[in-house]
Amino acid sequence: MSTAVTQQVDEVKSTPWSGGRSPFNVEYGKMMMWFFLLSDAFTFSSLLIAYGALRFSAPTWPSPSLVFQSIPGTSVEHGAPLVFVGLMTFILIMSSVTMVLAVEAGHRNSKKEVIWWMIGTIIGGLMFLGCQALEWNHLHSEGFWWSAIPNKETLEEFFAKGIPLAQQQMSSHQFANLFFTITGFHGFHVFSGVVINIIITINVLLGTYERRGSYLMVEKVGLYWHFVDLVWVFVFTFFYLV
Repeated sequence: MSTAVTQQVDEVKSTPWSGGRSPFNVEYGKMMMWFFLLSDAFTFSSLLIAYGALRFSAPTWPSPSLVFQSIPGTSVEHGAPLVFVGLMTFILIMSSVTMVLAVEAGHRNSKKEVIWWMIGTIIGGLMFLGCQALEWNHLHSEGFWWSAIPNKETLEEFFAKGIPLAQQQMSSHQFANLFFTITGFHGFHVFSGVVINIIITINVLLGTYERRGSYLMVEKVGLYWHFVDLVWVFVFTFFYLV
């Protein structure tokens, strides 16, 4: 009797009206990662909304093509706007590509390929952090920093003539505080991702996931890394392009 009932239930499940796969049929750790990324997205969104509100309510604002026109560590002071941050963006995007390849290799249980692609991702993250440190140091030398007000000569380079000095100082002060806070918060996420990637790579070298028969942890950290890259696209747009 029980066998017949089971057979009838199986037949019902196989009909077109039985529904598809449950969307919650996901590994617990991966679902928790998605919840974390969602909450983190709210944090970044609130910061960028605050920046946008101040940016578009201010009568004047530092021009990105002027603030970011020079390349840190070189004598190029004019004619190359956004070149350096473009390089930073390219490095971070390429690190996302290597992470995709690491996840794909994990699905094939190719330990050696996972190791090399993870190392490439780590190198990309470290290069991005190094570039960000150079950019911060360069902007600091230009007079932009937390709670610092650039001198009159610096302000004249980044604002149109005729804008009152007090308004220039207020706008540059707000710009610097938000820029270093938001890019610093993102940089902290990149640094955390690099540390996590190093830990995951060590576990891959030790054969931890090979013994488990699954490289799911690589996929989880990959979600985090792609999120960090996606956030940078919005940071890049808000600060460097708008």
